[in-house]
Amino acid sequence: MDKKFTKEMVDEYADKLLIGLTDEENKMVLDEFEIIDETINTINEIEGIEKIEPMTHTLDDFEYELREDIVEESIPIEELLSNCDVHSAREVEVPKVVGE
Repeated sequence: MDKKFTKEMVDEYADKLLIGLTDEENKMVLDEFEIIDETINTINEIEGIEKIEPMTHTLDDFEYELREDIVEESIPIEELLSNCDVHSAREVEVPKVVGE
């Protein structure tokens, strides 16, 4: 069987996602991909699988219940901003939470 995923591919995707993988983690990802690939191949071997409609919801009798849009008065922006520690014009200032 030809491998669809390689160590180099996993490393490349990990670099793009800014996550570093150890050799052990890389092997774990490759093992998981192999299990997923085998499962997909098993599903594809089911006779008549191409005739099955994709499931759109987990509940067969699910019905959307949409309500009418009701326009309500909004709270004035000044009142909302009065609850903020720091704001600039109409924007709330928050601490930086990501790295450089």
